[in-house]
Amino acid sequence: MQTCGERLTGMRDRAPLVHNITNFVAMNVMANVLLAAGASPAMVHAREEVAEFAALSQALTVNIGTASTEWGLSMEEAARVMQKAGRPWVFDPVGVGATKFRQALSDRLLDLHPTVVRGNASEIMTLAGLEGRARGVDAGDSVADAEQAARQLAGRTGGIIAVSGPVDYVTDGKRALRVSNGHPLMGRITVMGCSLNGVIAAFCVDESALEATAAALAYYGAAGEIAGAAATGPGSFMPAFLDALHAMTAADLDAAASVEAAT
Repeated sequence: MQTCGERLTGMRDRAPLVHNITNFVAMNVMANVLLAAGASPAMVHAREEVAEFAALSQALTVNIGTASTEWGLSMEEAARVMQKAGRPWVFDPVGVGATKFRQALSDRLLDLHPTVVRGNASEIMTLAGLEGRARGVDAGDSVADAEQAARQLAGRTGGIIAVSGPVDYVTDGKRALRVSNGHPLMGRITVMGCSLNGVIAAFCVDESALEATAAALAYYGAAGEIAGAAATGPGSFMPAFLDALHAMTAADLDAAASVEAAT
């Protein structure tokens, strides 16, 4: 079994091209996060080219935070390309319970079997058909509330479900892992979860998705711990976080990673 640090090294050696159809708020920060981690980011959403570009990419992320009808069609086209090619793609159902449009788009994307669905507890519960207590795009439920829903949703998609929170929960419907890395300041910056999607996608290229997702979460959270120790607030946190992602070695990650099996 590879360690988290070995998975980080493998990702950097591959330097995968990650195609991101994400929201307007996240694009710049997400691109910088992926570059700092060692991957190659691209933000491409025009329907005229999205399928062609997806075919060139090693991984895809889809985030419905600022989706429109046209962007939704682009998301579906890119996801079909990745599904057909057997390449990983990550779906972030931002605010799925807030509107009927988001729910319908999310249902169509789930039917394309994302490799990983990553969301907060309320989003995962909504996708699983349960009534979550979301507040717009923010969670009103705990990770523990969403664990059974995550297992059920994994059965529907055939992929990995990652529930983000103070302790992340990752499952394929049968096995499950908990990742305890992170820092409270990460929750004070709006694009942190969006940017995480790209790191997960990069780790999943040519790897087992359950362990790769957990390793990506541990890496991201460990960088947050380093940045949080140096920062005085959200403004100073972000540059310190990019530096921590860039500087972290495999040995550093193996020493810091807090990943354990969940019952």
